[in-house]
Amino acid sequence: MGYSLMTKLAAEFVGTAILMIFGNGAVANVELNATKGHHSGWLTIAMGYGFGVMFPVLMFGGISGAQINPAMTIAQAVNGMFPWGQVLPFVSAQLLGAAVGQLIVYAAYYPHYNQTDSPAAILASFCTTDASESKSNYFINEFVGTLVLVLGALCCLEGAWGSKNKASAAIVVGFIVWGLVTSLGGPTGPGLNPARDLVPRILHQLLPIEHKGTSRWDEAWIPVVAPILGAIVGAFLFKSLFA
Repeated sequence: MGYSLMTKLAAEFVGTAILMIFGNGAVANVELNATKGHHSGWLTIAMGYGFGVMFPVLMFGGISGAQINPAMTIAQAVNGMFPWGQVLPFVSAQLLGAAVGQLIVYAAYYPHYNQTDSPAAILASFCTTDASESKSNYFINEFVGTLVLVLGALCCLEGAWGSKNKASAAIVVGFIVWGLVTSLGGPTGPGLNPARDLVPRILHQLLPIEHKGTSRWDEAWIPVVAPILGAIVGAFLFKSLFA
C-alpha cells in the first residue's frame, strides 16, 4: 500500500515526538529533583531511548520508514537510498516533532524543573554534553555511535530476514539503541540524532527555567555534524557490503 507524502510526514512528526517523550522524558525522570524516578540510574535512561525508537519503528516503519532522525534521512539520500526531493520535508517534520515532544516533557515535569537547582541536571534533560569536556571525544563518540546505529538498523530492517519480518527487526533496532546508550552513553549521552539534540537545545535557551544555566552553544555543532557524517558512513557500509 502506498502512502501520501503528508501521511509519511505525519508519521515522522509523531514518531520523533514519541522518541523525545520516551528518551528525554526518561532523563528528566532520573535527573530532576523530587520525581518518582530520581536517581533511578542510567539503565532507566537507556530503556527510555530504546523504547523511544522501538515503538515508532513498530508504529510507522511500514508508512515512512520511521527514520525519525535527520542523520538517517540525509545518509540514505547521500547513498542513493532515499529521494533528495523528500529530504527537506522529512527533516522538517522530524525537527517539529522533536520540538513538540520536548515541550511535552517540559510540561509534564514543570514542577520538577522549578525544584531543580542543578544546571547540569536541567540541561541533560534537553541535550547532550561531553563528560570529559573534550570536543574531540564528543565528536568521535557521536560519529561512531551513529555509524553503528545506522549500520545496525539498516542491516536489520533492510536485510534478508528483517525485510520479511519488520516487527521483529524493529524490536531489535530498539535493543541496538538500548545497547548503544548503555555502552557509549557515558561520554556524551549519546545523542546520535541532530533533531534530538539541536531542537531541545534551542528550547532550553528559550524556556524560562530559573536555574538552567548556559545552553553550551560553542559545542552544539558537534551532535549535529558528527551524527550526520557517521550515518553517511554507516549507510555506505551497508549498501556496499551487505545490501
